[in-house]
Amino acid sequence: MSAYVIVEITDKDEAAKATYAKAAMSVVESFGGIFVARGPVSVLHGAGTFERGLVIEFADREAALTWYNSPEYQALIEGRDIAFDSRFVLIG
Repeated sequence: MSAYVIVEITDKDEAAKATYAKAAMSVVESFGGIFVARGPVSVLHGAGTFERGLVIEFADREAALTWYNSPEYQALIEGRDIAFDSRFVLIG
């Protein structure tokens, strides 16, 4: 069963954003992740504080966790935290 990583972000640093985005896209794809949606966030119900979001599809929960916990992705987290305020949620 597919699993989805829902990412909500608000930009903080444009230069760091560009560096992170390029590297993160490559790492996600190398672990079989597919970007299925990205763009502005519209909150339909409840509180929301993030400006943009994206959805990444993985083959299953284990694949998503393998990507997130991989040394390749973990090495990008410091740059991610400079680039954005964010929340990552795994569904599936």
